[in-house]
Amino acid sequence: MIAVPAGVRIHLALGATDMRRSFDGLALLVQETLKFDPFSGHVFIFRGRRADRVKILFYDQNGMCLFAKRLDRGRFTWPSTQPTADGTASITLTPAQLSMLLEGLEWRTLVRSRQPMLAG
Repeated sequence: MIAVPAGVRIHLALGATDMRRSFDGLALLVQETLKFDPFSGHVFIFRGRRADRVKILFYDQNGMCLFAKRLDRGRFTWPSTQPTADGTASITLTPAQLSMLLEGLEWRTLVRSRQPMLAG
């Protein structure tokens, strides 16, 4: 599990990404396609074409970090490949959604537990 520090945004790139890309290729994709600073300390997540692999890129003040995960069975849940209404090519996730995504769970439709009406 990756612990995300407070204040760090998690950006999920829409569509499929060439998983042969490494540090520099993904950082360039963040800068040119997603229009974010790859050295901002924010987390950027990319998915492969078959949806069974993801790569996570972030900068931690000492250097660029790149994590990869491949599911043995199943696929990562991913939003549609269409840009959002404001034209951006990414969406923002919460740390809880990131955790669910990396576990291979459905993170888009969170079902909240009921709040108690009365105490006691």
